[in-house]
Amino acid sequence: MTAQAAETGDLVAVIGLEVHVQLETATKIFCGCSTDVGDDEPNTHTCPVCLGLPGALPVPNEGAVEAAVKVGKAIDAEIPEETTFHRKNYYYPDLPKNFQITQYDAPICQDGELEFNVDGTRRSVDIRRAHLEEDPGSIKHVREGTEGLESRTVSIERADYTLIDYNRAGTPLMEIVTEPDFREPGEVRKFLEKLEEVLEYLGVFDPGRDGSLRIDANLSMVPAEDVDDDGAIPESVLEDANRTEVKNISSHKGAEKALAFEKSRQKKLVESGRAVEQETRHFNETHGNTVSMRSKEAEKDYRYFREADLPPLQVADWKERIAIPELPDARRERFEAEYGLSDEAASKLTSTKQVADFFEDVAEEFDPDLAATWVADNLLGELNYRDMQITDIDDRFDEVMRLVELVAEDEITAKNARETVLRAMLDEGKTPDAVVEEADLGKTSGDEVAAAVTEAVDENPGAVEDYHDGDDNAINFLVGQVMQKTGGSADPGDVNQLLREELEG
Repeated sequence: MTAQAAETGDLVAVIGLEVHVQLETATKIFCGCSTDVGDDEPNTHTCPVCLGLPGALPVPNEGAVEAAVKVGKAIDAEIPEETTFHRKNYYYPDLPKNFQITQYDAPICQDGELEFNVDGTRRSVDIRRAHLEEDPGSIKHVREGTEGLESRTVSIERADYTLIDYNRAGTPLMEIVTEPDFREPGEVRKFLEKLEEVLEYLGVFDPGRDGSLRIDANLSMVPAEDVDDDGAIPESVLEDANRTEVKNISSHKGAEKALAFEKSRQKKLVESGRAVEQETRHFNETHGNTVSMRSKEAEKDYRYFREADLPPLQVADWKERIAIPELPDARRERFEAEYGLSDEAASKLTSTKQVADFFEDVAEEFDPDLAATWVADNLLGELNYRDMQITDIDDRFDEVMRLVELVAEDEITAKNARETVLRAMLDEGKTPDAVVEEADLGKTSGDEVAAAVTEAVDENPGAVEDYHDGDDNAINFLVGQVMQKTGGSADPGDVNQLLREELEG
């Protein structure tokens, strides 16, 4: 389903994506080499198969096929009776066989869709196909160090030499190809965020792995009058429009920036009467621009033919046999219905599977509203500030539960729990009870708070007069005075209520 046309003068951007996702498997797609490369020495996770040595035969990784079927189910794609592999022939140094094993006319998934939100509006993008293939190796262009400088990675134009690491060669990839349904770079970013969220929920993707998600984006500009009322663009118009492909974008934000630049560049070319070259371009993240790499290849240039060493895979019944977990949208809707959460809170709490699991564990023991406040607002807020993830505190779950318990049992104030205890837990590794004891954060008794309220009123007649004159800010001043007298151990909400009772009385 296409978006409504977003005009740029008298031109409309037409954007389609090819998203390359590394599937999370223990071994490579056609051999037994480990995919857990980490910081291991280059070219130490290789064998005759992934190096393409003569006589070495590929064997499909069942785990990679299962992961692909899960993705197909999640995007509501058709999974055919039979799927086959092809050879895509081209030469590049990171491709040791001089061809890539991929899928061509019988992909494992086709005709799917993915829904996502853009500024509160529900959008759907059609997915033409999603197929399995092997990842090439990685290339590093190096410039020799000079006096006082170490050797460093640079662009190919500035490199003194190039290093090739085949540790990555053969890692299972799934290429997800959308229809050209995007009209704005911001839509692309939202789509990628949602896609990554779904892949994480499926357990087939690790965003922390280097190069785990790479995007190739195609963009062309067409006249606004050629766009239908519903935003659709006739095939003939798309065929006539020269498009550029921006390759190897490595992030959601990078994709948005690269396409914003490319959209502006092409618009200026068309408006000045110059032609847009059909070419492949590279996005320079440092400078935020795209640069020409080469003329764009056509499908015939790759000389696809069937991979004779791999028989067809019969996968039709796998769709029924392989289960997938509750996905983000379904879980968000359940959180709203089951726990009475707002859409905003439910969206935060389902942003990753780990966060959602964490919340449900807390909500089993405490009031869901309290659990949502502590996980969605307090905990995630403090973690984000420190550039940490929920997974970084998996081994401290019991301590987080104890902190929520202290608040639930009214032993400390929510303010002290968040601003003092939680921060000390994250920054200094202390336990909640240790922080409470060291800082003497135990809640002040009701009699002591009442006495502090009376003192604050007696000592600040000006603020009392301002309150009776209708200045509601005066109450905030008085709350501050009481909190100061109680060392911050009183509950601000209780203090506010007691002050109003005292002043009205």
